[in-house]
Amino acid sequence: MNDPIAKVLEGKGCSVETVSPQTMVLTAVQRMNESKIGALVVTEHDRPIGIFTERDVLVRVVAAGLDPRITPVGEVMTRNPVVVRPEVSVGEAMMVITQRRCRHLPVMDERGVCGLISIGDLTSWVVRHQQRTIEDLHDYMNRA
Repeated sequence: MNDPIAKVLEGKGCSVETVSPQTMVLTAVQRMNESKIGALVVTEHDRPIGIFTERDVLVRVVAAGLDPRITPVGEVMTRNPVVVRPEVSVGEAMMVITQRRCRHLPVMDERGVCGLISIGDLTSWVVRHQQRTIEDLHDYMNRA
Protein backbone atom coordinates (compact mmCIF):
# COMPACT_ATOMS: atom_id res chain seq x y z
CA MET A 1 0.00 0.00 0.00
CA ASN A 2 3.02 2.26 0.46
CA ASP A 3 4.39 1.56 -3.01
CA PRO A 4 4.28 4.59 -5.29
CA ILE A 5 1.94 4.73 -8.27
CA ALA A 6 5.10 4.81 -10.44
CA LYS A 7 5.63 1.12 -9.51
CA VAL A 8 2.12 0.26 -10.68
CA LEU A 9 2.80 2.07 -13.96
CA GLU A 10 6.03 0.10 -14.42
CA GLY A 11 4.00 -3.11 -14.49
CA LYS A 12 1.00 -1.73 -16.35
CA GLY A 13 2.74 0.56 -18.78
CA CYS A 14 2.56 4.29 -19.25
CA SER A 15 0.56 4.39 -22.47
CA VAL A 16 -2.39 6.77 -22.21
CA GLU A 17 -5.08 7.07 -24.85
CA THR A 18 -6.08 10.68 -25.35
CA VAL A 19 -8.63 12.57 -27.43
CA SER A 20 -9.34 16.22 -28.07
CA PRO A 21 -12.57 17.80 -26.84
CA GLN A 22 -13.67 18.08 -30.49
CA THR A 23 -13.59 14.29 -31.01
CA MET A 24 -17.06 12.89 -31.61
CA VAL A 25 -18.38 10.52 -28.93
CA LEU A 26 -18.81 7.67 -31.45
CA THR A 27 -15.15 7.91 -32.47
CA ALA A 28 -14.05 8.00 -28.83
CA VAL A 29 -16.18 4.95 -27.97
CA GLN A 30 -14.77 3.06 -30.95
CA ARG A 31 -11.23 3.81 -29.73
CA MET A 32 -12.11 2.66 -26.23
CA ASN A 33 -13.55 -0.59 -27.63
CA GLU A 34 -10.55 -1.21 -29.91
CA SER A 35 -8.12 -0.62 -27.05
CA LYS A 36 -10.30 -2.50 -24.51
CA ILE A 37 -10.19 0.40 -22.07
CA GLY A 38 -12.83 2.22 -20.04
CA ALA A 39 -11.58 5.80 -20.21
CA LEU A 40 -9.80 8.33 -22.38
CA VAL A 41 -8.01 11.42 -21.14
CA VAL A 42 -9.25 14.56 -22.90
CA THR A 43 -6.37 16.92 -23.58
CA GLU A 44 -5.82 20.37 -24.96
CA HIS A 45 -2.25 21.53 -25.60
CA ASP A 46 -0.99 18.31 -23.94
CA ARG A 47 -2.77 19.17 -20.67
CA PRO A 48 -5.67 17.11 -19.30
CA ILE A 49 -8.90 19.08 -19.25
CA GLY A 50 -11.23 16.15 -18.75
CA ILE A 51 -11.74 12.43 -18.74
CA PHE A 52 -14.25 10.55 -20.86
CA THR A 53 -15.46 7.26 -19.41
CA GLU A 54 -17.95 4.49 -20.08
CA ARG A 55 -20.11 6.02 -17.38
CA ASP A 56 -20.11 9.36 -19.25
CA VAL A 57 -21.39 7.52 -22.33
CA LEU A 58 -24.25 5.94 -20.38
CA VAL A 59 -25.28 8.92 -18.27
CA ARG A 60 -24.49 11.93 -20.42
CA VAL A 61 -25.02 10.55 -23.92
CA VAL A 62 -27.35 7.53 -24.00
CA ALA A 63 -29.62 8.51 -21.09
CA ALA A 64 -29.71 12.12 -22.32
CA GLY A 65 -30.73 10.99 -25.82
CA LEU A 66 -27.76 12.63 -27.53
CA ASP A 67 -26.51 11.44 -30.91
CA PRO A 68 -22.96 10.08 -30.44
CA ARG A 69 -22.16 10.79 -34.10
CA ILE A 70 -22.54 14.56 -33.67
CA THR A 71 -21.84 15.08 -29.96
CA PRO A 72 -18.28 16.17 -29.15
CA VAL A 73 -16.56 14.59 -26.18
CA GLY A 74 -15.95 18.06 -24.74
CA GLU A 75 -19.69 18.48 -24.12
CA VAL A 76 -20.10 15.27 -22.12
CA MET A 77 -16.72 14.58 -20.50
CA THR A 78 -16.03 14.82 -16.80
CA ARG A 79 -14.25 18.15 -16.45
CA ASN A 80 -11.22 18.89 -14.29
CA PRO A 81 -10.28 15.30 -13.53
CA VAL A 82 -8.61 14.46 -10.25
CA VAL A 83 -4.95 13.78 -11.00
CA VAL A 84 -2.13 12.26 -8.94
CA ARG A 85 1.64 12.41 -9.14
CA PRO A 86 3.76 9.26 -9.68
CA GLU A 87 5.14 9.41 -6.13
CA VAL A 88 1.67 9.16 -4.52
CA SER A 89 1.28 5.83 -2.75
CA VAL A 90 -1.17 3.14 -3.81
CA GLY A 91 -2.98 3.63 -0.48
CA GLU A 92 -3.29 7.38 -1.01
CA ALA A 93 -4.57 6.86 -4.57
CA MET A 94 -7.18 4.40 -3.27
CA MET A 95 -8.33 6.99 -0.73
CA VAL A 96 -8.65 9.61 -3.48
CA ILE A 97 -10.69 7.25 -5.64
CA THR A 98 -12.93 6.36 -2.70
CA GLN A 99 -13.43 9.91 -1.44
CA ARG A 100 -13.86 11.52 -4.87
CA ARG A 101 -15.95 8.61 -6.23
CA CYS A 102 -13.99 8.29 -9.45
CA ARG A 103 -12.71 5.17 -11.16
CA HIS A 104 -9.74 6.53 -13.10
CA LEU A 105 -6.86 8.81 -12.12
CA PRO A 106 -4.59 10.42 -14.68
CA VAL A 107 -1.00 10.42 -13.40
CA MET A 108 0.97 13.60 -14.10
CA ASP A 109 4.59 14.50 -13.73
CA GLU A 110 6.34 17.75 -14.64
CA ARG A 111 6.11 16.90 -18.38
CA GLY A 112 2.39 16.12 -18.40
CA VAL A 113 0.25 12.97 -18.34
CA CYS A 114 2.49 9.94 -17.79
CA GLY A 115 -0.12 7.28 -17.03
CA LEU A 116 -3.69 6.41 -16.15
CA ILE A 117 -4.57 4.29 -13.13
CA SER A 118 -7.94 2.63 -12.60
CA ILE A 119 -9.49 1.27 -9.43
CA GLY A 120 -8.97 -2.18 -10.97
CA ASP A 121 -5.23 -1.54 -11.36
CA LEU A 122 -4.98 -0.54 -7.71
CA THR A 123 -7.04 -3.46 -6.47
CA SER A 124 -4.93 -5.90 -8.47
CA TRP A 125 -1.75 -4.36 -7.05
CA VAL A 126 -3.00 -4.71 -3.47
CA VAL A 127 -4.15 -8.30 -4.01
CA ARG A 128 -0.74 -9.28 -5.50
CA HIS A 129 1.04 -7.57 -2.61
CA GLN A 130 -1.12 -9.36 -0.04
CA GLN A 131 -0.58 -12.69 -1.81
CA ARG A 132 3.21 -12.19 -1.68
CA THR A 133 2.96 -11.40 2.05
CA ILE A 134 0.90 -14.54 2.67
CA GLU A 135 3.40 -16.67 0.75
CA ASP A 136 6.33 -15.14 2.66
CA LEU A 137 4.61 -15.80 5.99
CA HIS A 138 3.77 -19.34 4.91
CA ASP A 139 7.42 -19.97 3.95
CA TYR A 140 8.59 -18.50 7.25
CA MET A 141 6.22 -20.71 9.24
CA ASN A 142 7.31 -23.83 7.34
CA ARG A 143 10.99 -23.09 8.03
CA ALA A 144 10.42 -22.66 11.77
